[in-house]
Amino acid sequence: MRIDPENRTLQGMTAFLGLIALNVIYLLMCLPIVTAGAATSALYEVMIRYSDDESGRPLKDYFPAFGRNFLRATALWIALLVPFLLLVIGALFWSGHPNVLAGAAMVLAMIAAAYVFATFLYAMALTAVYRNTFRQTLKNALLLPLAEPVRTMGIVLIPIAVVCITIAVPVFGIIIATIGCSVGAYISAFLFRKVFERRQAI
Repeated sequence: MRIDPENRTLQGMTAFLGLIALNVIYLLMCLPIVTAGAATSALYEVMIRYSDDESGRPLKDYFPAFGRNFLRATALWIALLVPFLLLVIGALFWSGHPNVLAGAAMVLAMIAAAYVFATFLYAMALTAVYRNTFRQTLKNALLLPLAEPVRTMGIVLIPIAVVCITIAVPVFGIIIATIGCSVGAYISAFLFRKVFERRQAI
């Protein structure tokens, strides 16, 4: 019996297994915490490339992308992680005070934290696609959520929805551990590409 490597079913299964392997590698690379930025940037790079007519080899290209993006992505990750954590802590602090002003402060802190999170996602995608300086990448990442509010909402809601579903239905964590992150990045890749194409056209 001969196995035809051009068989669509076989190709689909190979791609699916590749996404599972990529997902596991990504989660392992995020474990040291400090490498989470570079891991995310590398995941976005291979998924953005793959979403463009399935070009590139996500699994094989991941580690070269990780090494290539490491310094800028790590610097951006740390620069944005600090304000994000401070805003989350602030929101939790104000949530314990039952009055109108505290409630308003909590909401503002949550909105600001969501904005910083969106900035982080854009920063990782920009690092993946462009070879700009740290300062230019951070500036663009801060401006893009305002310039593209609708697509930004989609980009942010994908990881948030995955986390919320997992909290509500813990068994869904199996999906995250196997394919959730790589598929989420693949879906986000189409939104990032559309955002970047629009900015280049202006």
